[in-house]
Amino acid sequence: MAEHTCPTWIGHLLACPLRKFAQDPRKILGPHVREGMRVLDVGCAMGFFSLPLARLVGAAGQVVCVDLQEPMLRALERRARKAGLLERIRTRACDSESLRLGDLAGQMDFALAFAVVHEVRDRARLFTEIRAALKPGALLLLAEPVGHVGRAHFEASLAAARTAGLDVAGTPAIRGSRSALLRRE
Repeated sequence: MAEHTCPTWIGHLLACPLRKFAQDPRKILGPHVREGMRVLDVGCAMGFFSLPLARLVGAAGQVVCVDLQEPMLRALERRARKAGLLERIRTRACDSESLRLGDLAGQMDFALAFAVVHEVRDRARLFTEIRAALKPGALLLLAEPVGHVGRAHFEASLAAARTAGLDVAGTPAIRGSRSALLRRE
């Protein structure tokens, strides 16, 4: 699904603990994620959001982390093991054409696509695949970096999401991001 892929070395910068001062995962995700949920983290990289998601879903929950790059997934697994969260996380490699989530149809309670949609060639397919993995009424938090994604591009992403069957349910304020909370009807 890649159009432009973030270099693996940038994954280390994205996972930097200092990033929490600008984008605190607990504040961003806490209102939407509860213990016991099954969560999908699309474009997870090295797990800046994945590890906090694993803490939020608790021992009864699960986080499915999808990324195009195996080195990102291996780094995420190492970090999860070190944090004692590996049993809550399932990593999956996708490819440039598909997220490969067919076996998760209708199973996910929440999905996150943070700073990833602008890297995808086929946004319509991306949103269709995410929607298929979500339970009816489940939410997708979409956030794109203001520095990379202009208003028109973000609006085009929202249009693709609507076409896929995801309706805008809110516009949470996330520092440095254009964001929308989307609901599967």
